[in-house]
Amino acid sequence: MEREHQIAFFLRELETGDTWRRAAAAKGLGRVGRAEHAPALIRSAADPSPEVRDGAATGLGRLGVRAAGHAVLPGLMADDDPWVRRRASLAAVRLGLRGPAVVAAFGRLLRDPDHPPRINALDALRSLGAVGDAPALVGLLGDPVPGVRGRAWALVHDARKDPAVPAALVRAADRADDPAREPALLALRSIYAERPWDDALLAELRAPSPAVRAVVAARLRHRADAPGTRAALRTALEAERAAEAAFWLLHALARTGEEGTIRPALRWLGDGRAGPAAARALGMAGTRAARARLRAALTDPALPSGTRGAAAEALGGSGRWDTVWLLLPLLEESGAEVRAGAVEGLAALVDAGLWPWERRAVAEALVAHLAGGRGGVRRTGQVLVGWAEALPFVREAWDRGGSSAEVRAALLALLDPDHATDAGTPGDLPRLVGALEDPDDRVVHRAATGLAHWPAAVGVPASDAVRVRARLTGLAAGAPGWVADAAGEALRALDACRTG
Repeated sequence: MEREHQIAFFLRELETGDTWRRAAAAKGLGRVGRAEHAPALIRSAADPSPEVRDGAATGLGRLGVRAAGHAVLPGLMADDDPWVRRRASLAAVRLGLRGPAVVAAFGRLLRDPDHPPRINALDALRSLGAVGDAPALVGLLGDPVPGVRGRAWALVHDARKDPAVPAALVRAADRADDPAREPALLALRSIYAERPWDDALLAELRAPSPAVRAVVAARLRHRADAPGTRAALRTALEAERAAEAAFWLLHALARTGEEGTIRPALRWLGDGRAGPAAARALGMAGTRAARARLRAALTDPALPSGTRGAAAEALGGSGRWDTVWLLLPLLEESGAEVRAGAVEGLAALVDAGLWPWERRAVAEALVAHLAGGRGGVRRTGQVLVGWAEALPFVREAWDRGGSSAEVRAALLALLDPDHATDAGTPGDLPRLVGALEDPDDRVVHRAATGLAHWPAAVGVPASDAVRVRARLTGLAAGAPGWVADAAGEALRALDACRTG
């Protein structure tokens, strides 16, 4: 009976009370009322006082009548008063309202000047699996409120398959003064990194912003072989004037090996940013004219070193008979990018198979490059692994000394009998044993690793075994973990394969 009295009281207050009493009555009726009382709250939702409309929204959320919520809450979410919008959005979430009108209302709240309604809208749209308003959603990636930004990122990720989302990201990235520009570019690079772009976004290759054109070209590279995409990329490259966008367009078209790329690629060879991609595109095109231009680029001092290095790498993949002799002098160049490109070009030739008369010259030059410590130590060492022809030059370099720890470790790796051996290999044992005393753990680790392979591959004379075992035992007990593990492996190898 008490509940009925409360309901009657709230109904009277809704009709005759002042503003605050009507507002309190709407909230109270939502708490104790029943479905038949929903019309009273619907009427209160049209009250001229925002406090009462606020109370009506709260009461409808508590009452739990979805039909009543559908009737008025979407409208209240567009109310002039921020508290009404906030309460209405909370009530809609509480009631689990769905449908186009509800999604549209939450979409409008994404642009709300107050951040609580924006947060409510993002949470609701994510639970509904809807975007609401893609441009407004993308705009929130640059919102000053962290809670809004984080929720916007989550919803953009969830809705990434909706074509409106990447389109809105591209448009935002195209506006230099948009706070969402940088996060939009980041989203395009990260969220869509592995997803093929919709054909509709090919039009964005003509976007006013070079940054947008670059991002779109970068994403299109995975489907550059598609006929429509290839044609669009080629057309865009012909018209492109910005280096960053040209870089990605050339990078995408290089995958196709299309001859139509040659002419625009030549235009960009002299650019510091796009030049390397242009050189790679010429190499993939592989025509006589393209190779001739790459050969000329190797010794053209007017070209950036990055372009010359990329030209060297591209020529290495061409497999021409004289390429070795073009690349070897580049190992002495002053530019690090040129030297690195020469190493990569020679690596490609090694993989394809060198002629017998080329192997010694290449081995000698690469070991000299490695021992000189002029960069690319790890990569140069990888190219030389397993070359018996290189071992005499490796020994000479080791015995000269004076190298950095990184170079010393790389040279020892090449002396590892698990990689390559020759007639001089037994004489390498003192070199590895002596390296166990090196002050750098990288060198000691490399020596211990080589010694672990030594007993089975070559054998350890009894005269050396005691000394080797003593040093390895000390390392296994007191060296850093990774060095101690290598020393322990070497000791186990000695135990398994003793020689006299």
